[in-house]
Amino acid sequence: MMVKYTLDQLARMIDHTNLKADALESDMKKLCDEAKSYHFAMVAINQVQSATCAKFLVETDVQIGAAIAFPLGQTSIEAKVFETENALNNGATEIDYVIHIGKARAGDWDYIKKEMECMVAVCRKYHVISKVIFENCYLTDDEKIKLCEIASVVKPDFIKTSTGMAISGATLEDVALMRKHVSADVQVKASGGVRTADMFLDMLRNGVTRVGSSSGIAIIEEIKERFFSNGETYLEL
Repeated sequence: MMVKYTLDQLARMIDHTNLKADALESDMKKLCDEAKSYHFAMVAINQVQSATCAKFLVETDVQIGAAIAFPLGQTSIEAKVFETENALNNGATEIDYVIHIGKARAGDWDYIKKEMECMVAVCRKYHVISKVIFENCYLTDDEKIKLCEIASVVKPDFIKTSTGMAISGATLEDVALMRKHVSADVQVKASGGVRTADMFLDMLRNGVTRVGSSSGIAIIEEIKERFFSNGETYLEL
């Protein structure tokens, strides 16, 4: 069934991203100002920028998304929980954490489930959205499917393709696989390499409901020019 999206609804599916190691406070202000102007869903930032962005986004509905154990995922469960609580106590309102990729590759699914349970529990305690980053480029399809099965039991709000910092990012094949194998009440986020309107819209067509991108402005401007310049008020997908 085709769904009609307004430009604002499309913008509300974008997490506006700056995860650069050398980002300054002025860069965070620019990111937040842009997110407010375009009404993006969230700013995706390194955890240490939580308080800074909370200051710039006060009294708005743009969320502050802290990246946890980013981008490698190679910290203990206890460290991830501490980092998460620190972010939330400093103003973060959504959490995107990277799984222990090595444990997934080793088939230590009990560890992965425990990690996911702990991270989802702390997010529920604070009533915030939880997103689990798989980093698919390092995983086999069978490993991705197993992660989806665990997520179907643990129930994070989202599972997510990538950090955008690894050897490759989101692919249509991966998001279709994730959507197929995770339960309907867990959403799918695509991140990494989504830079054009066509790629963004293809992700939505394959079941994605949130996209992380540093190209959100270009994407929305391209959609506005291509699809709304004729006076239409919605785009049908």
